[in-house]
Amino acid sequence: MLRRNFLAAAAAYNLSAQTFDVQKKRRVGLIGSGWYGKSDILRLVQIAPVEIVSLCDVDSVMLEKAADLVASRQASKKRPRLFTDYRKMLAEKDLDIVEIATPDHWHALPMIEAAKAGVDMYCQKPISVDVIEGEAMLAAARKYNRVVQIGTQRRSTPHLIEAKQRYLDEGKLGKIGLVEIYCYYHMRATANPPDQAPPNNLDYEAWTGPAPMRPYNPLVHPRSWRAFNEYGNGIVGDMCVHMLDMVRWMMGLGWPTSISSTGGILVDKASKANIPDTQEASFDFPGLKVIWTHRSWGAPPDPQYPWGATFYGDKATLKASVQSYDYIPLGKGQAPVHKDVTYEFDQYPEDRTEVDLERHVAPAIRGHMRDLLAAIDQRSKPVADIEQGHISTASCILANLSMKLGRTLSYDAAKRVVVNDAEATKLLRRPYRAPYVHPEPQRV
Repeated sequence: MLRRNFLAAAAAYNLSAQTFDVQKKRRVGLIGSGWYGKSDILRLVQIAPVEIVSLCDVDSVMLEKAADLVASRQASKKRPRLFTDYRKMLAEKDLDIVEIATPDHWHALPMIEAAKAGVDMYCQKPISVDVIEGEAMLAAARKYNRVVQIGTQRRSTPHLIEAKQRYLDEGKLGKIGLVEIYCYYHMRATANPPDQAPPNNLDYEAWTGPAPMRPYNPLVHPRSWRAFNEYGNGIVGDMCVHMLDMVRWMMGLGWPTSISSTGGILVDKASKANIPDTQEASFDFPGLKVIWTHRSWGAPPDPQYPWGATFYGDKATLKASVQSYDYIPLGKGQAPVHKDVTYEFDQYPEDRTEVDLERHVAPAIRGHMRDLLAAIDQRSKPVADIEQGHISTASCILANLSMKLGRTLSYDAAKRVVVNDAEATKLLRRPYRAPYVHPEPQRV
């Protein structure tokens, strides 16, 4: 059945290069057993005969619930071993793959430790909360020859692969001089609850880790930690990273030559959240501008595309999102083309009932996992290799630094400095809370 599902997917989405050993048993661990950690790892269970043997989290209730869910879904029906310290989990040295799905401020240290332990990885986006963390993670992956797939799964989204191949790769848009990327979801926390003691099931000291220690607030855990700059990089770090990465992949782009950004808390000043509710950023590439906009208030310009990208060419326009794409040719003689997201309910009926699953994203996650397994078997770079994830993540972090400093920034990745800007260069590394030590990139 696994082989049949894999071949069907390959034929449907032109993913025939994703060949991996569908009989090979692989032992898997998960660090961070919350929403997307479970969504990701259960898609892996659907497409390969893996055994999830270990789960790690600092929330005991979340950990127990995740263990019950995993046991109900994997073929062996075995309950994974439970850990509250990822170092102890990795010290068992019995894992082939580990997923890191913690809050953003806890990505770097487990990832580097897993690389040292000789484990291949799936790491959620954005890869880091500061640029030097990302440089250290990339260096560790290369030093220890680890395959690391980043959770920028737009690169494995079936209808977006089709749009890339049919319209961008074939040049049907003509010369593209501008891409607008955007998010108009009302996703920023708007509440302002009082601080309080953390719940008994949460080790808040360990959860905070290297981040600054804030008084515990119920907005922080679970999921709403994204409302605070202490743990992530706001809506730019959460949502722009997906769309910027998608544009870079679809157009074959590397590092932007310069980045600028403006914004702030312009409307919702009553919330406990300290991230901007309004922001624009310009990512400049040779002959191309990629412009990001987010507003967590008001109406989107196009209700059908509240989060997505619009590619403007001199022959056609392409709108692309997680839900659909629209190809809109200019002039006469060509009809517009609309394509909706692909679902796979017939092959994977559990997608219909799984709690909290983003059903429209499930096929993309499965494709991303297939690509990871193929890269592991071939010892090659996956489609969302950690270097690509680092470029997209660091570019978003630099946008936030540009907004903070009020000036345009240019990053020199070879020298790991912001060009001619010592103040900005210093901000590439966020202070770690003692006793945690910030990782440093080692030259490979």
